[in-house]
Amino acid sequence: MRRYLISLLAAFLTTIPQLALLDAARAADEPKTVLITGANRGLGLEFAREFHTRGYRVIGTARDPAAAEELKALGVRVEQLDVADTGSAKALASRLGDVAIDILINNAGIFGVNTPTIAELDVDKLHEAFTVNSIGPLRVTQALLKNLRQGHDKKIVNISTSMASISDNTDGGGNYAYRSSKAALNMIGKSLAGELGREDFIVVMIHPGWVRTDMGGPGAPLSPEESIGAILKLIDGLKAEDNGRFMDYKGQTMAW
Repeated sequence: MRRYLISLLAAFLTTIPQLALLDAARAADEPKTVLITGANRGLGLEFAREFHTRGYRVIGTARDPAAAEELKALGVRVEQLDVADTGSAKALASRLGDVAIDILINNAGIFGVNTPTIAELDVDKLHEAFTVNSIGPLRVTQALLKNLRQGHDKKIVNISTSMASISDNTDGGGNYAYRSSKAALNMIGKSLAGELGREDFIVVMIHPGWVRTDMGGPGAPLSPEESIGAILKLIDGLKAEDNGRFMDYKGQTMAW
């Protein structure tokens, strides 16, 4: 009887590594999930399109899902989210439940109130850009932290801009709302990288280039496909040592 129990135990212990390998293989076959804010147009829509083409489970958010016709036409999951509203972010988290998120793309942003000179600037309206561009990604990351912790990749990508660089602000100033709110986003992202890096998260800030979108205008040199295609390659190759980096869509380090 004793020898029989020992043989059963040995067989069980031999099976454990095999089961672990099987679970790992199953996990590798499971589609990854990406959540993209501001996915109804521009860079966000292109992110959704390309991730969907790659076989990801895509959750694209929009302030007004009913009007997000192109996003819905992709066949992805569309969710309502106003990144400027804490209640909206919490409601999204509640609807997602235990859905694991591998990659969060904090893309939603606005140019805000900008004028050529400070004399013309309506300072009281600067908070709009900060609420969306700076606090918005922080608000969304906080609300979805449980989902992100359940994900495998644990990657958070904040869409920034070269205009957030303080050292590169040498072209005559101006654009107070956009420049300063995106610089604040960079600092928030750097702080998140320091804290969440201890849990194996990778948090990066990426300048997508000057892209032909509603914000970038028709004269921009890059198409959304060129910009997002390059960024997806960056995301694929992110390593622990990239945590906290500010880089452009080609992977070149940007000056803070």
